[in-house]
Amino acid sequence: MKKKINGIIVVEGKSDVELLSSYIDAEFVITNGSAISDETIAYLKNSNRDIYVLTDPDFPGKKIRDELSSNIANLKHVFIKKENSIKHGKVGVAEGDINEILEAIENAYEEKETSIGNLTMSDLNEMGLTGSNDSRAKRDLICDKLHLGFCNAKTFLKRLNNNGITKEELRKYVG
Repeated sequence: MKKKINGIIVVEGKSDVELLSSYIDAEFVITNGSAISDETIAYLKNSNRDIYVLTDPDFPGKKIRDELSSNIANLKHVFIKKENSIKHGKVGVAEGDINEILEAIENAYEEKETSIGNLTMSDLNEMGLTGSNDSRAKRDLICDKLHLGFCNAKTFLKRLNNNGITKEELRKYVG
């Protein structure tokens, strides 16, 4: 039985739709790479449904995600792990594990226009999430648990505050 999603899932190509449509009942919009047309952006902007951005876990996928974020408010970002999305030397959604993709959709990171948290870079530094040799590994573990996708320190802080994660909650994840 297909999972029903009452929203639009934005992907990069036809092979992504082929995989996803066999498991998911939703509307799919294909960007056809990083040159997203003005018509596609206008269509998504004027939609009154949730928009899930599920791009490949690579630089072009990030570029598409950033382009959409700069033009459309309140997107839901679906992040999949790069290491689970590689087959035959190719990286992408179509090469991903469908169970991971479905879980990532369920836990999509919702980008909000205004930040609701008050964590600072000093807080991250104090917890060893910046400034030490293992900071990136610690952030990566927390990003996986919270479905925040790959983050450098600045993006990590933004996404934590966007989700209203408190200093006390974050300490639980740091361990």
